[in-house]
Amino acid sequence: MELTAKDLKNYFKAVVSMIEEEKDYLCELDRKLGDGDHGVTMSIGWQAVNEKLDNALAEEEDCAKISITVGKTFLSAVGSSVGPLYATGFMRGAKVVKNKTVLNGQDLVEYWIAFGKGIKERGQAEVGDKTMVDTLVPFVNALEEKFPETQDFLSAFSYAVSEGKKGMESTKDLLSKRGRSSRLGERSVGAQDPGATSAYLILSTFLNFVEKRSSKAS
Repeated sequence: MELTAKDLKNYFKAVVSMIEEEKDYLCELDRKLGDGDHGVTMSIGWQAVNEKLDNALAEEEDCAKISITVGKTFLSAVGSSVGPLYATGFMRGAKVVKNKTVLNGQDLVEYWIAFGKGIKERGQAEVGDKTMVDTLVPFVNALEEKFPETQDFLSAFSYAVSEGKKGMESTKDLLSKRGRSSRLGERSVGAQDPGATSAYLILSTFLNFVEKRSSKAS
């Protein structure tokens, strides 16, 4: 499995499209727990990224620079707490692929592990707090466990995304302990966390992207 800088940009484009499609769903989830704007916030951030992909990043070949620009752009476009979290994730990922124009399976594993761990560290949340960490920690743990066993990026990433999905779904039964939704107390139980959902969608979009790419190649 190899991904070029162009592929990475195309993946980010795929996230832009996915967020537009899921915007209303994410807002609907957020209405049950917060102020109902998570989908709009994500859309604002990713539309700003899209503009950079079309202009400043159009000729960029360094995967790290692409990822750093995506993180910084998202941060400056989004004022809410999610901005610094994703910015940290993409910038931590960039550190492990510095000066690389092509990423192999090992690079991609290290990138996504750094992404997930960076967000957890920045947000200071734990599994069970009903946040995006409930998606990201099981995802990272599964990737760390599976890739060394298989040395096959696609199967390891697919397994990790399925573990992330279980984590996302587990937020329905949790009590909110962080942010605005923590004020709801018991009323927060029964609603899936929108941040855990958008984090899962970003990971599953990458899985879909690399699966399509590898089926074309084979």
